[in-house]
Amino acid sequence: MNTASPESAERTLTTCCGSRHWAHRLAAHRPYPDLDALLAAADEAAYDLAPDDLTEALAAEPLEPALPPGTGYGAAATALRAATAAYESRFGHAFVICLDGVARSEALDHLLASIRGRLGNDPEEERAVAADELRRLARGRLTRLVRAQAQHAVADAPEQPAPPAAQRGEAHRDSPYVPV
Repeated sequence: MNTASPESAERTLTTCCGSRHWAHRLAAHRPYPDLDALLAAADEAAYDLAPDDLTEALAAEPLEPALPPGTGYGAAATALRAATAAYESRFGHAFVICLDGVARSEALDHLLASIRGRLGNDPEEERAVAADELRRLARGRLTRLVRAQAQHAVADAPEQPAPPAAQRGEAHRDSPYVPV
């Protein structure tokens, strides 16, 4: 993320949050020393989204939330489609929710309960809830993106020979001393 061109970084960042302003702001403030610094900057940029930027980000989200893998509940899928359509009709944008930290076995119930509960919000209140869910989604997506990039970099790195046992902090087999 830190070494990509600004354009490439922005394209990648818009996969985490569809606001071009948000992506530009994060790309412009690189390099980030670590994931926590990137997430803090992402939160700040999300809190500062102007109404048009939030509209752009919400428009980039899929209209129908993906069912958690392995659900297999036809009736629940139908109920979710109906609730999603009602939500979109009422608020004019996709329903967004972050399910990070929700057990897979509880995700569908949580999703349905949330959408039904949020249908009762007034439009201004719901816009604030959607903005916060979008921020949480972006955090999760950024975290997964950075971790995937780090794993990819490790996998592509040439193998280095292991340092001698003494440099690894391992006691020599013949030594009576135990490293501290």
